[in-house]
Amino acid sequence: MLLSLPIVLVLKMAAGLLADRLFGEVRRFHPLVGFGRWARAVETAVRSLPGEHRLAGLLAWALAVLPWVALALWLRGLHPLAHWPVDIALLYFALGGQSLAEHAEAIAAPLEAGDLEEARRRVGWIVSRDTRALDAEGVARAGTESVLENGNDAVFGALFWFLMGGGAGVLLFRLANTLDAMWGYRTPRYLRFGWAAARLDDLLNALPARLTALTYAALGNTRCALACWRAQAPAWDSPNAGPVMAAGAGAIGVALGGAAVYHGQLEQRPPLGEGPPPDARAIRAAVALVRRGVLLWWIAAAAMALAFQFVFPPLFPFAGLPHA
Repeated sequence: MLLSLPIVLVLKMAAGLLADRLFGEVRRFHPLVGFGRWARAVETAVRSLPGEHRLAGLLAWALAVLPWVALALWLRGLHPLAHWPVDIALLYFALGGQSLAEHAEAIAAPLEAGDLEEARRRVGWIVSRDTRALDAEGVARAGTESVLENGNDAVFGALFWFLMGGGAGVLLFRLANTLDAMWGYRTPRYLRFGWAAARLDDLLNALPARLTALTYAALGNTRCALACWRAQAPAWDSPNAGPVMAAGAGAIGVALGGAAVYHGQLEQRPPLGEGPPPDARAIRAAVALVRRGVLLWWIAAAAMALAFQFVFPPLFPFAGLPHA
């Protein structure tokens, strides 16, 4: 029996998730590190052209991202079975679930043990705010917020675009997300140049972020999560991070948000969630929420794939076609 396209995608999804759980982040020669160097070279080349405007940033984004997406599509077509290893490898490289859990535990463990300096050092690895003067609550807040937000960027967003577009889709999403992290700042250097990177990442993240927020709400304190999403998310500058972090904070029952220092400037951020201040347990609760969400997504994807394969084939004639 021929496998349907949804079944093939779910099998690849399982393989990519298993690889991420077993091997975690690539320790040496990570492709995203190489992409970062490529992006910096592209930025230097484009900035050498006359003018400084949004179109320059859009050109740089296209030159940085699209050749790699085209290469992925080409590699998938080299052999009738090439899509299997290419798609699984690209999903594995794009996922950051195990790495996120490891970084979170590296913050929670010293925080719980009272080693504030080590906890500050570790949280500084995964957040862009200034962590040097954070107290224990500030470290826990930064760590919990990072886990919840990166649950979308490094896990659910990647899974969504993999299910939508296979290896090429998840590659497009992850590279766009990386460029937003590099260029999407409202600083004098990137205010105009990084506009395209920030807006394209917002566009690609719009639906995944809301599905992530729904996932958090479904697996935690649903009523509180939905109420926080509705009341608090609109106050955040980011249209996607707001729903994700508000729903996540409400789901695990902690109060996040508040003041933080970014690039030397104190920012008074709106509140997130509802409940007591976070501690090491909140960081671990956020990790557990993401992991339960991954299982829920795979079960839902597998159920829909089986329905397309066995229940609705007359309504979905494409479902019985081999995956090329």
